Amino acid sequence: MFTKILIANRGEIACRVIKTARKMGIATVAVFSDADVQARHVRLADEAVRIGPAAARESYLVGAKIIAAAKATGAQSIHPGYGFLSENDAFAEECAKEGIVFIGPPPSAIRAMGSKSAAKTLMEKAGVPLTPGYHGNDQDPALLAREAGRIGFPVLIKASAGGGGKGMRRVDAAADFAAALASCQREAKSAFGDDRVLVEQYVLKPRHIEIQVFADSFGECVYLFERDCSVQRRHQKVLEEAPAPGMTTERRAAMGQAAVEAAKAVGYVGAGTVEFIAHPDGRFYFMEMNTRLQVEHPVTEMITGLDLVEWQLRVASGERLPKHQDELAISGHAIEARVYAEDPERGFLPSTGKLVYLMPPRESAHVRVDTGVEEGDSITPFYDPMIAKLIVHDDSRAAALARMRDALASYRIVGVANNVEFLGRLIATPSFAEGRLDTALIEREHEALFAAPAPAGGDVWLVAALAELERDAKTARDAATATHGAGSPWALPDGWRVNGRAARRMIFRLGDDSREVDALTRPEGGWTLAIAGASQPASVHTHGHGLLTATLGERRVAASVIAAGDRRHVFVGGRVLVLQFIDPLGVVGAEREEEGTGLISPMPGKVIALLAKPGAAVDKGAPLLVLEAMKMEHTISAPRAGTVKSFRYAAGDQVDEGVALVEFE
Repeated sequence: MFTKILIANRGEIACRVIKTARKMGIATVAVFSDADVQARHVRLADEAVRIGPAAARESYLVGAKIIAAAKATGAQSIHPGYGFLSENDAFAEECAKEGIVFIGPPPSAIRAMGSKSAAKTLMEKAGVPLTPGYHGNDQDPALLAREAGRIGFPVLIKASAGGGGKGMRRVDAAADFAAALASCQREAKSAFGDDRVLVEQYVLKPRHIEIQVFADSFGECVYLFERDCSVQRRHQKVLEEAPAPGMTTERRAAMGQAAVEAAKAVGYVGAGTVEFIAHPDGRFYFMEMNTRLQVEHPVTEMITGLDLVEWQLRVASGERLPKHQDELAISGHAIEARVYAEDPERGFLPSTGKLVYLMPPRESAHVRVDTGVEEGDSITPFYDPMIAKLIVHDDSRAAALARMRDALASYRIVGVANNVEFLGRLIATPSFAEGRLDTALIEREHEALFAAPAPAGGDVWLVAALAELERDAKTARDAATATHGAGSPWALPDGWRVNGRAARRMIFRLGDDSREVDALTRPEGGWTLAIAGASQPASVHTHGHGLLTATLGERRVAASVIAAGDRRHVFVGGRVLVLQFIDPLGVVGAEREEEGTGLISPMPGKVIALLAKPGAAVDKGAPLLVLEAMKMEHTISAPRAGTVKSFRYAAGDQVDEGVALVEFE
């Protein structure tokens, strides 16, 4: 067994590998870019080595720097995590040349499965069922368009060397094919350095089911059952679960055996995932093989009781698989939700910034949180905006679903837009709750997922007011202590007055809704709160870190209120509402003026294509430019019919969030 390993990755997977290695008594080395100097994986590792600037292509994707760091620290092996260099056969070969163990499959297996086109040809020879499509090397756009017509629309264009939904587009009509192809090729080139694509039949109402396989160097290969990854947006997974709802024993065995045959066909060693598109009638087609550990591997761990990272380390060190196929069994049900820094209300645009407040659910035997960040860390524009993976497990799917519902309701994030509330709505949709899964679930449930939010209940305003009163009281107590006046009755923040009781008016605003809350001290303690002509006694007990219990009349309400500038983030009743606190005694500043004729960048990124010419008249919705952020393309469109006066940035320019991109009238 190794005594020291280097983790050639970042984020939650790096933290996860460090945790398992420590359990096994193995020392760890982290690598980091300039954007990750204070990252959690750096803080957790025994050693850490800087490998370059923030951009991945200058740091995490430079294999020579990773290998140099391993040699300098005496690491005998390199764990690539997932993404970056995990499926790079040239990197695996360089590791071997330097006498360093690459914790993954042999370069030949990576190479065989690295090209989706080549992999499909290989699988066809091995007898694994394939989706009808074009998987050839000729990438002439005219040929690809003809093949799409032969296959029949809708079709799916996919980056041959890709994954994670990047370089992938569904095309419903021949007229849209050329633009979608160009976009896929640009995205694939940027993310994988390879713009080759394949074209396949788009299966209507498909399920995305993958099989976890594991092989050792002695020829033994097992499958660790399936995961259903059907719930996706833009071909990126949002929720995953194991086992797949409705999976029969016979179908599981057939898919498992097909996955094992796929792995054996390339001489596979280590952890891998064989992904299938499953037809509603039970047919399934090979889609691709990911020659690495998957983001969603924890649901497999939860239902099998295994540590797949430990298996990786043992197999890479030359040991046999810890279990045979007949020793593996499914226990219970697990669900994983990917918590991202993104704004569902703005088309899931990535969000960047400091995690001002971060309180994940409490972990237990039923709840697990895999994360690469802590409160005070930042989500940067350089890498994937994942905050954490939230995994739950219980005896049944219904029980696991209840666990997930409670866990999401207790998740608290302030500082970046995030998808926690969206995930809560998603698991509550009839389609997901009843296990009616396919890759169009989010689109099908769009009305429920993006319905107008319910009005803020009265508790929101009252809880915000109590938190404000308690904040002021604490400030007064701290000031009294600092000035040695803590023992003086004049320093007590109890609202006592010579001729009456103290009163306070607070104003909060939520969108167009504005409420006044009047607070009057009560002789016996606490306050009488009045809002909209109704009043009730109230008090508050704080528990630290923003948590509080409000007593409103005869009711008790658990909540969190986090202040950030003039904003009050109120977490109550499974919702978060961001109120603006308006101090009646404060000076009202001027409102920020909009750019008017300029189109604003919704996030930091790089302009990669200008799609209109200055002076051109365009219709509403016409694409004007393409912005790349976090390895994905985002098209900026005309908000209405008008004329493009000029572009303020050229292709290749980096832009900040909030800057005007286009002069438009």
